[in-house]
Amino acid sequence: MASSRSKTSAKPSSTARKRTSTNATVLRPITPPRDQPPAAAALKSTPPKKKRGSSADPLAPARVTAILDALEKAYPNAVCALQHRNAWELLVATILSAQCTDARVNMVTPELFRRFPTPADMAQAATPELEQMIRSTGFFRNKSKSLQGAGKVIAAEFGGKVPETMEELLRVPGAARKTANVVLGSWYDIAVGVVVDTHVLRISRRLELTRQEDPVKVEQDLMQVIPQKKWIEFSHQLIHHGRQVCIARNPRCADCTLEPLCNSSDKTWSSH
Repeated sequence: MASSRSKTSAKPSSTARKRTSTNATVLRPITPPRDQPPAAAALKSTPPKKKRGSSADPLAPARVTAILDALEKAYPNAVCALQHRNAWELLVATILSAQCTDARVNMVTPELFRRFPTPADMAQAATPELEQMIRSTGFFRNKSKSLQGAGKVIAAEFGGKVPETMEELLRVPGAARKTANVVLGSWYDIAVGVVVDTHVLRISRRLELTRQEDPVKVEQDLMQVIPQKKWIEFSHQLIHHGRQVCIARNPRCADCTLEPLCNSSDKTWSSH
């Protein structure tokens, strides 16, 4: 009898086995929904990082004011780098500065101004002599034609005086909006636009003040966000900054006063 009971207890019935397997906890791997990656939940709880090259609100008045304040502290006395003594000399120097450095123009203009001091003198300049004098500034043939044409128009239509309005200046050969803005702002202290040269265009895009590439469209964007009373000095300050710090191919971001406000994708160093 004892042996029979021992065998019975050692081997549970099929009913007992079924009951035991039914009550056991079965652990199965949890798989995510087919339309959601495994880390989706973690991604939702982590705020996305701000991409380099974009600011949350680049045209916010507070940010624009901070940019202007930083430029003012860095370049409080910025003025036009082209050497001149009157509006005519400034006009000539600005025409010559196209695709040329101001330093090179300043090397050429002293003798040029001595030889052709007035618009009437420039209008009568011999083409070979004029071209030779300005050859080192590049594109000397086109620039020679512009200078002679400017001299003729100013002498004949404006009594030898460089005009003081954008509309009239745009009638002068060689004087597009950039040149006209330089003359009006730097000599007549009249702010009707923003000078957009290569430095202003490059840095304005890096600071996200514009997304345009055409200088005329860049100017229109800047006129919308920069107070008019700052238009003249803003251009001078940005030009100085572009020559000294925010250079084209290898900007000196570690030395830049605007670096905390800049999220440009081509920064060489970043504090944030």
